[in-house]
Amino acid sequence: MNDAEVRFEREGAEGLVAVGSYLGDAAKRFGVRFEGECVPGANEHFCEIEIREGSSLLSVPTNAENEFIESAGLNANWRLACHAKIERTGEIVVMTKEKKAAAEEKDQYEEYRKRFEDLPLDKKMSELIRLEAMALSETLSYVANSPYTVADKIMDLMAGFGFKLEKEKKEAARPEEHRSNGHKPEESASGEKTGETEKGA
Repeated sequence: MNDAEVRFEREGAEGLVAVGSYLGDAAKRFGVRFEGECVPGANEHFCEIEIREGSSLLSVPTNAENEFIESAGLNANWRLACHAKIERTGEIVVMTKEKKAAAEEKDQYEEYRKRFEDLPLDKKMSELIRLEAMALSETLSYVANSPYTVADKIMDLMAGFGFKLEKEKKEAARPEEHRSNGHKPEESASGEKTGETEKGA
């Protein structure tokens, strides 16, 4: 079996991922979402992850990855999901960075809960009825606005084109060291690059 077991602790998502896949692809497959879209060319990333277990199963950090992690003030346990490639089988445990929005929502929830607890019983009942009415209204609005038919033919025609664009986008987003169209001279055991003619030879 040429798979690694990957677990995203914060989200409680886990499963088998093929060796050769990136942790960023595994995150998408398991429904783990980051705060934004990475822009590799500008070295702008939102996919910082902490490797709790299995760091030895991953590719060596790329130059761009090292630069970003260092500038973000993170330690060596942190990687970029779009750069970290699974190279060996085993178990990998990942902790994603807590989203700012999630932290703010948690604070708002705690504040609302405290306010609700301080309300007298009749006010609590009124608030519950108001919330139920809002939920019912949103549900009816969603059902009313949902399309009843899907343009299957158009979707089929666009699927192949979209797949090609997605493949090209993924290849362009890969680290320079991992691109299939790039070739880097291999290094010998002494650290010298092979495939190059020495001066004066």
